[in-house]
Amino acid sequence: MLTYCVRRRFWRCENIPTTSLCCRIAFALQRCSTATSARSVAEDSDHTKTLMQLCTDRYYIASGQLHRDSFQRGTNCGYGPLGMELRKNILEQWWNSVIGFRAEVFGISTLHTSKDRTTERDGQLRVVDTENLRQILSQRELSKDQLIQKLQIHIQNGASVRTSLFQGALEQYVPSLELVNRKLPFGLAETGLCFQPSGGPSCPDEVTQSSLVWFCSPRTSSQWLDYWARHRLQWWRKFALGPSDFSCSDITEEELAGRASRGVKIVYNFPWGPEALETLLSRGDAELLQTHKGARNKLQCLDGRKSVVPYAISVTGNLERGVLAYLYNSLQQVKKVDSKQRPQQRKVLKLHPILSPVKVALDMGRGATVELRQVCDGLLKEFLEGGISAWPGYLETMPTSMEQLNTKYDEMGVLFTAVISDNTLESGLLQVRSRDTTIKETMHISEVKNFLSRYISTAQNI
Repeated sequence: MLTYCVRRRFWRCENIPTTSLCCRIAFALQRCSTATSARSVAEDSDHTKTLMQLCTDRYYIASGQLHRDSFQRGTNCGYGPLGMELRKNILEQWWNSVIGFRAEVFGISTLHTSKDRTTERDGQLRVVDTENLRQILSQRELSKDQLIQKLQIHIQNGASVRTSLFQGALEQYVPSLELVNRKLPFGLAETGLCFQPSGGPSCPDEVTQSSLVWFCSPRTSSQWLDYWARHRLQWWRKFALGPSDFSCSDITEEELAGRASRGVKIVYNFPWGPEALETLLSRGDAELLQTHKGARNKLQCLDGRKSVVPYAISVTGNLERGVLAYLYNSLQQVKKVDSKQRPQQRKVLKLHPILSPVKVALDMGRGATVELRQVCDGLLKEFLEGGISAWPGYLETMPTSMEQLNTKYDEMGVLFTAVISDNTLESGLLQVRSRDTTIKETMHISEVKNFLSRYISTAQNI
């Protein structure tokens, strides 16, 4: 298209002076570039609309709770059954990658709210009793200043809700020292719900955070920050269909705003721009000392033979945004021809086998309904007992063609579809279709569970 535009301009302007011709060429190139950019924006918008509709139709996002701005922020969206399972799978893999990666990392759990005044900070979100608030506002005899004073006291007495998991790890630092014989380095990991200001008058955003706080020697803090940045980028790319959409970049001094001496972020390149999935900060020892009121003797650990107050490196992730990143990354739209030779677009949610909410869907072909359903019930029970998530498609009451079923399961991200038919009753053979290749294989019913287990195990180790 670009070559065509330039050639057309040359043909029409062959008798124009050189300077003017150069201007025309530049104008043609600019118009082509603008047209390409406009098409790209339109494609990104269509991709987002398609994904939003798919998430609603295929049980990822609760119906009626999806708005474009919250969807793009990855906040305040109610999950459907498959969305909840995807989120659980990502959380589980994150936990395994941190706790199971190094013996010196320990899991903790802290409270969502706190009334401890020693850890208060400006701008905290608080929980207040609305009934008491109404009673204060209804006291007509109070002057304006008295009313403001009472409201401030009421708000100050409310419990603060956590906006980050970092503070909880600092508080758990001293009780955890005996686990490591006061030797560095070691880490504390946690996942949980946090509340963050929405930037407007609406309710705070609910965010599921993942947190690793790594306590290390001041002299090695920079190397540990690089170490964890490489590890986290590799982890995000492991489950991606397009790994290049995940990248790592340094945080500028303006973004750090004095929170840390150095920072790195793992970002995903969304259609509207890059967004941080995980933020890694080298935060020094100031916040640890502040939390424990400057008690250096209590905080010191061994760095070789030397006793030091450790530096804290925080690795904070936004799991909601991570779910959104993997959904965007896995959606493929492929042109195909249906059984009547009509052009269509095949939408496939090619989530990684480990993250995919449903590994296999069970359906019935033609045959004796009662007997086939009994076989499906037995196979479903066998899958669930083996830890293989299965979708009981055979319980659907509406008649549906296999082509429609395949379309539905591809959009749900189901790895395999197993169809039980009369042939299964006679010979024990059934048909298994792959989401990624669309190839249908015939295998014995006794082999299906082992086949799926091996497939998932292999995907885990790649």
